[in-house]
Amino acid sequence: MRKLMIMAALMAVSVQSYSQSGTKSPYNQYGFGAVSDQSVGFNKGMNGAGVASRHHNQVNPLNPASYSSIDSLSFIFDAGMSAQITHYKEGNISKNAKSGSFDYVVAGFKAFKHVGVSFGLLPLTSIDYAYSTSQKVGYASERYTYNAYIGTGGLRHVYLGIGWEPFKGVSLGTNVSYLWGTYSRSVGNVFLKAPMNDPESTSELSSKQDYSINTLTRYYTARLSSYKLDFGAQVEIPFTKKNIVTLAATYSIGHKLGTNAECEVISKNPTTEAADTTSYTLENPYKLPAALSLGLEYKYNNQFRLAVDYTLQKWASTGFPEYRNTETGGEYVLNNDYFKDRHSVKVGFEYCKNENARAFLSRLRYRAGVGFASPYYKISGNDGPKEISVSAGFGIPIVNSWNNRSFINISAQWVKNEAKGMLKENTFRINIGLTFNERWFQKWKFN
Repeated sequence: MRKLMIMAALMAVSVQSYSQSGTKSPYNQYGFGAVSDQSVGFNKGMNGAGVASRHHNQVNPLNPASYSSIDSLSFIFDAGMSAQITHYKEGNISKNAKSGSFDYVVAGFKAFKHVGVSFGLLPLTSIDYAYSTSQKVGYASERYTYNAYIGTGGLRHVYLGIGWEPFKGVSLGTNVSYLWGTYSRSVGNVFLKAPMNDPESTSELSSKQDYSINTLTRYYTARLSSYKLDFGAQVEIPFTKKNIVTLAATYSIGHKLGTNAECEVISKNPTTEAADTTSYTLENPYKLPAALSLGLEYKYNNQFRLAVDYTLQKWASTGFPEYRNTETGGEYVLNNDYFKDRHSVKVGFEYCKNENARAFLSRLRYRAGVGFASPYYKISGNDGPKEISVSAGFGIPIVNSWNNRSFINISAQWVKNEAKGMLKENTFRINIGLTFNERWFQKWKFN
């Protein structure tokens, strides 16, 4: 009971942490923000690859069909966190930003013969940014504009999944999720009548009020809640006793989220304190895209694994609300040309000499991976930044008098986001996860 309470507490902590986490990237202001790869401790060392992976001692939410491979005597609990530093560069200007988050909590066990069950909490997207800019208006040296951009929120889901192996080597599975989240974005424009230095934080906005001619702020908000359905399949093909290939696929259903989008435009004159507010509501504009993933894994002698994944997310079939200025004032409309389909490819490997050996180094798991992902949104009609990533890590066994089946998964990842003529990002991230594995279902026999 105490262990269940600890797990519940960790899940509650992670819910609160998601609202405070993110990459701090200005690119998070587009669409639903940064997209999570849904990976956990062992996947992160392989750069997120693992749609075809089946482990008896790990939970793999990338494919619910994998739950059928969980050991029948084990209860597996996996929780992870990350910390990162990102270097931003645009022209001759560069800056660093730090952030961290509690990333995920998942668990799994064998419910019946050939049937595994998993549940957990995972992020889908994250929004977390705050930056500002200033520029001269026309040729007048005494007139400037100050723009402040702030955003928070994201989507996450709690899932319950089942994996079933109806025939030897063939597994099917599904995840049923409750999805929820919020986003809050604001764009503040202050028109100034005196020269100013470039601000570095939004806190300077209030100190410039005495020089303001006018302020205009747009607030975008939404509260989303819906469901998410994922289906998966895996087929193991043993060419020899030592050489096994697994083919896999997953499919996520796309559907409307049933939530309205709200926008408020507030214009204020600092001298007279007069404010004019215009509110807009767009009914049910949000849609979760359909997604298809294909995976292949080659396993040799239960020592070496090579995984290759391809994922297609059909964002082009969805739209996103957008405020537009018109001759009569403004309008809040659905932009059906905001998104584009997102493609990603990941390759990762894992090596363990002998997971049952007594020697520590023989049980150590070595992992590495590379990946590429195209953007899912457009910026002023142009494609957003492409993503290139590389990772490496270890699965470190925990060996003591009462447990020798648990792991600490540690990995480092470098991610580069870049688009021609736009901001460049280089992120270095450390991922730490604990996979706790106990024989909760072992039957003891006394003579």
